Amino acid sequence: MGTMIQRLVYWLSEHPAIIKFRWSPTQSWGSTWSFLLTSMAFYLTLSLVLHLILVLFRRRRPVPLGPIPAVYSLSMALISAVIFTGTLFSAAAEIRDTRWFWRRSKTPLQWLLCFPLGTRPSGRAFFWSYAYYLSRFLHMFRTYFTILEHRKLGLLNIFNNLMLLCMSFLWLEFSQSFQLVEIMLATLVYSVVYGYKFWTAIGLPSTCFPFVLSCQMVFLGSNVLCHAGVLLLHLRKGGCNGIGAWIFNSVLNAAILLLFVNSFVRKMHLRRRQVEDDDSVLHSCSASKQTKVENKIKDKNL
Repeated sequence: MGTMIQRLVYWLSEHPAIIKFRWSPTQSWGSTWSFLLTSMAFYLTLSLVLHLILVLFRRRRPVPLGPIPAVYSLSMALISAVIFTGTLFSAAAEIRDTRWFWRRSKTPLQWLLCFPLGTRPSGRAFFWSYAYYLSRFLHMFRTYFTILEHRKLGLLNIFNNLMLLCMSFLWLEFSQSFQLVEIMLATLVYSVVYGYKFWTAIGLPSTCFPFVLSCQMVFLGSNVLCHAGVLLLHLRKGGCNGIGAWIFNSVLNAAILLLFVNSFVRKMHLRRRQVEDDDSVLHSCSASKQTKVENKIKDKNL
């Protein structure tokens, strides 16, 4: 067991390719602004075209995808779990190797939230940040599945994917503080949520409460607390690296949070109205049945 853990630590945090990683246009695929903007435009265009095709052909039934969504959910759960584990091991290794430089001014938790000024996007931690950035392109396929299966153009989902792709790029471009904590929070939630989606996709029973929504609420709440911690450390500890990108990141997170809360309130309102309509239908049915019974009794008496 110990040997297996040592091998896992080596492959996820001590491998030369991980230690020598460097974010640069010549060494990292997809590390230019032109690539980012082109990818975002292509994703948005393809989503709109796919939705438009289904509308023009007036296809009312969902497009059968077979086991593809289940396989996709399982793959994303495993990928997210690997990124979470690699980020955790790499963060521990970076703290161990660089603590001599900042130990007088920060604790390990403070280092995770607030990188020292002058931090460069290289090494273990940024390798997994790069892996998370690449995984954002895989998350986009979920939009296409939604359009094909439900014939819905989820604008909130599209906006969320675009903003998260942009934020993950900024993390690397500006060596932004707080990114490791957000990556671990996000990948932990993704591994659980996609595992649950795979569970239900293969026909196993679902929970009696909105499981995915609950996970999203926990993630957003934790995210807000961590952002408050970054701001406090920046003001009290002499500055955090990449604070400009962090401010832009905070604005995007606030926009996503507002859209999510608005969507959540609308869904709860629609669900409440549906329950009220069902209750009114049941009440009217029971009333009509009672009337019929009373009429039969009157007929017998006559």
